[in-house]
Amino acid sequence: MMNYIWGGMLIIGIVYGVLTGNMQEVTDAVLQSSKEAVTLGISMLGIVAFWTGLMEVAGEAGVITGLTKLLSPFMRFLFPKIPKGHRALDSLSANFVANILGLGWAATPAGL
Repeated sequence: MMNYIWGGMLIIGIVYGVLTGNMQEVTDAVLQSSKEAVTLGISMLGIVAFWTGLMEVAGEAGVITGLTKLLSPFMRFLFPKIPKGHRALDSLSANFVANILGLGWAATPAGL
């Protein structure tokens, strides 16, 4: 459904640009947005790779397991249907801890 909404908005914007004679501005905006999207993607790639690696090191060191045990009463309350000892609890705990510490970029890989 969202594909139709976004596709419709794009088509309406292009048709409006053609009808008002602003097709050059529409083309410039598309090229500028594409450049910004690539720049954002490349910068996010490095940051997310760093935090994913850091979370892997923390997992191997047992930090994530320790945090999961510490947060288990809270996590059992929030997610009662997840079986005890399930790997999803590790990722959820890592996500919660990263958000509590204000490390938004670190929370993204754990949440995914």
